[in-house]
Amino acid sequence: MYDFDVVKPATVAEAVSALGQDEAQPLSGGQTLIPTLKARLAMPSVLVSLSGIEDMRGVRMGDDGRLCIGGGTVHATVAKEAEAHYPGLASLAARIGDPAVRNRGTIGGSVANNDPSACYPAGVLASGATIVTNAREIAADDFFEGMFATALDEGEIITEVRFPIPEKAHYEKFIQPASRFPLVAVFVAKFADGVRVAVTGASEDGVFRWSDAEAALSGSFAVDALSGLSLPGDGMISDLHGSGDYRAHLVAVMTKRAVAALT
Repeated sequence: MYDFDVVKPATVAEAVSALGQDEAQPLSGGQTLIPTLKARLAMPSVLVSLSGIEDMRGVRMGDDGRLCIGGGTVHATVAKEAEAHYPGLASLAARIGDPAVRNRGTIGGSVANNDPSACYPAGVLASGATIVTNAREIAADDFFEGMFATALDEGEIITEVRFPIPEKAHYEKFIQPASRFPLVAVFVAKFADGVRVAVTGASEDGVFRWSDAEAALSGSFAVDALSGLSLPGDGMISDLHGSGDYRAHLVAVMTKRAVAALT
């Protein structure tokens, strides 16, 4: 580590102003940023802590029937308070990392970081959620732009994520035991007008929608509808934990398991 200043704003406006300083970087739950600083892979001169902004915390139902989760809400709170409204999303949050991570990591931090193996991006994308920032609203389909890349501008803060509630949804996760990240995970959400399937942990480009599976399941929401569907191993992550072909195979397996859990 090295010397840097820490600013603790009480409002979103104060945070945006603080982020206008040279080499300032936002700090949410710190589950990715702090290890990055320890490894000297990032060297901001100012950390702008978002943990003291009350307006960015909490889970509520909006007037339009969407589940609204503040960007500074920790995973453990989502797991507890979203259960009555969106159990599929609550289950996802309850299985992120370990208790320490779940009580420090935030939904806004996870979505903004867009780790290619993070859990929340799959839930956000499969739900067709809206990411609300201090400046605008961004549809999930337009938000995720590749590994660790999003549509966020410099200094833009995720203040809330708004989730339409599907008829039913399930997150199926194949855990890499050492990191607790998913080796591959699939979130399936069934809405009245169709099915959305989002995959995390598999692609070199990060979270993505599996359109062939969506079309098949929208026609018939049954495990058999997925028979014969597969993805190529090209473009999938290949490392010591599994090849690209293995991950592609797991995508099909996890999707079938998710559908089976809902039928």
